[in-house]
Amino acid sequence: MKEQLHTIPIADAMANAGECSLCYIERKTEEHMMDFVLGHGASYMEADIRDMTDREGFCRAHFKKMFDYGNSLGNAWILKTLYMRHLEEMDREFKNFKPDSAGKKGGIFGKKETKGNSIADWIRRRDSSCFICTSVKNTFLAYMKTFFHMYKTDPDFRRQVAETKGFCLTHFAVLCETADSALPAQEREEFYRVMLPLMRENFSRITEDVSWFIEKYDYKNKDADWRDSKDAIQRGMQKLKGSDPSLPPHVLKK
Repeated sequence: MKEQLHTIPIADAMANAGECSLCYIERKTEEHMMDFVLGHGASYMEADIRDMTDREGFCRAHFKKMFDYGNSLGNAWILKTLYMRHLEEMDREFKNFKPDSAGKKGGIFGKKETKGNSIADWIRRRDSSCFICTSVKNTFLAYMKTFFHMYKTDPDFRRQVAETKGFCLTHFAVLCETADSALPAQEREEFYRVMLPLMRENFSRITEDVSWFIEKYDYKNKDADWRDSKDAIQRGMQKLKGSDPSLPPHVLKK
């Protein structure tokens, strides 16, 4: 298939697949969003962007990544208006909060019914939203549609997928869900006929690498070859949950 603008990221991911090509796509998408939020383009100075980030906020994991990114002034600007939005919402929540109605209230026939705490509910709503998480998820799902368009129309791409090391378990779940809606019945059967043995084979490979890593700590094997086990820990973690934990943080380009 001739490469088009929307297929280039998929082709790039396949060329750098490692343990999971979808991890690569997700990481590059996240890095793009980090650059968009805090990079030299100064999106954080745009009122409409700040309104979106103020409304959705950021999760704990992405605050850490934003801190590691290195743009202290950009982070400060984002925090300033984010705190202003929090204070507005806090004033409203605190003003409307009634301690006597929190915890429990009287139900019919005098029974007690549990009731949520409105302040805790507000905080949990805040904690469940993240501008970067939402953006990455939406973009990733769009890439999944492209992935299956290529899978259905390009035999070479199907062969390339079948020759990878499979996928991490987290992204394989997304792959299975998307396959069920994106592929017709016959192609879906063929997809699982290829993918399930591929996943099983590569999980066994990781198991063997981790096992040999442990065996290398036995003094009897101190002079034995490491084989493919030197990086078995990070690859093993990635295969289960996605994302290589040994990768350095994405930082602001000087």
